Amino acid sequence: MKMVVAVVQDKDAPRLSNALVQEGIRATKLASTGGFLRAGNTTFLIGVEDEKVEDVMRIIRSNCRVRDQLVTPVSPMDGTTDSYIPYPVEVQVGGAAVFIIPVDRFEHF
Repeated sequence: MKMVVAVVQDKDAPRLSNALVQEGIRATKLASTGGFLRAGNTTFLIGVEDEKVEDVMRIIRSNCRVRDQLVTPVSPMDGTTDSYIPYPVEVQVGGAAVFIIPVDRFEHF
């Protein structure tokens, strides 16, 4: 058994959640916040048998897309704002960060 931990952008979360339900895969959703953009994410905890891991990965890949977004960087931490001009920067957001962790034991009550 494996625990698939998928951190996805909030925009992708409803689509991924619906796709998992359609395939009969149970997941627990947790609200989380990204450190880079300080934007909302959703973390999915998905416990599956080893042979279903690739099915879960396929569902995640097809429902979580990378896209470009303009963001304004946060102000500098050192307090020197003399030369700081906050120009919007285009960055890639979305997609999914996925961790696959072996599970030694699982019990459901």
